[in-house]
Amino acid sequence: MNVSDYHRVAEDWERRATVRTRPRRLLEDDDKLIYPLSRQPLALSATLLEQCPQWRDFVLLQSFYKFINDVVIFETEIVDKTARSIAKNRFSLPFPATVRYAAMTVVVDEDYHALVALDFLQQTVGMTGIPPLDLPPQIELSRALPLALAQAPKHLRDAVELICVAIAENTVTHDVAAFAKDHSVKASVRGLMADHLCDEGRHAQFWTHLVRHYWQGASPDDRDAIAHVLPTFLAHYLTNDLQQRFDLQLIEHLDVNTAVRQALRDEVEALVFPITRQHPLVGNIMAFLKRSGLLNTPSVAQALGDFLPVAGSTS
Repeated sequence: MNVSDYHRVAEDWERRATVRTRPRRLLEDDDKLIYPLSRQPLALSATLLEQCPQWRDFVLLQSFYKFINDVVIFETEIVDKTARSIAKNRFSLPFPATVRYAAMTVVVDEDYHALVALDFLQQTVGMTGIPPLDLPPQIELSRALPLALAQAPKHLRDAVELICVAIAENTVTHDVAAFAKDHSVKASVRGLMADHLCDEGRHAQFWTHLVRHYWQGASPDDRDAIAHVLPTFLAHYLTNDLQQRFDLQLIEHLDVNTAVRQALRDEVEALVFPITRQHPLVGNIMAFLKRSGLLNTPSVAQALGDFLPVAGSTS
């Protein structure tokens, strides 16, 4: 990359980054939802709707707090770490100065997203008078990434980290897009998601470019070794046990009788997302792996065979 590439990256960030272009968003006091019903099955459970519908908004509020907490962990503890390592030239994979500069814009963006999320949390507590319950100290990626790195040969750990973070960044882009389009949710919250999406779209392209560039130069042996690690990463990244644990904790804070509480528990425990090709996030992940070139490698396609569409299937 040359000087013109640097100027293009710099000008694009100055023109589009939300930290540069968006005013502070303020939470409005209206009758819209704080969090989409479609993202919290507990709020739509038959037992809750029939026996204790008055607790629906509390469930959505606490789910919003968890979402904010997840965003902060994802941005500051995981993506920030990888991007900062690249920006400060501490990554074992060599990147030119323009890429390191672009990585630093990702650091600034992600820390800003965390700041805005925390601002919304405080605004929401102030408006509702209801603080968050104890929030999980980790997200699925917090567990999946170290497990994948532990399986990788030492010289490939930074490459595996890059690929796993890129998978997560591309996944969250699609997730945030769906959130931003839900008009049952408060306009300020949708605006928050739209702002986030504006930056994450650029980030997804940035990570995809880096992974594609790395993969094109990787040796066949290194590609095969990384392929071996990917199923472990996906198995732990796509699990819903942390969400289920949170929902069970949430049920304990509802003022309902023992029978209703147990029925709610049973509904939450029955809700599972098998980690197969039908999992709601797998399509986006496979699309990223195809765009970045990984799925063109036979060992990757073989390792992830359980996640790929069956020949002739429209799924």
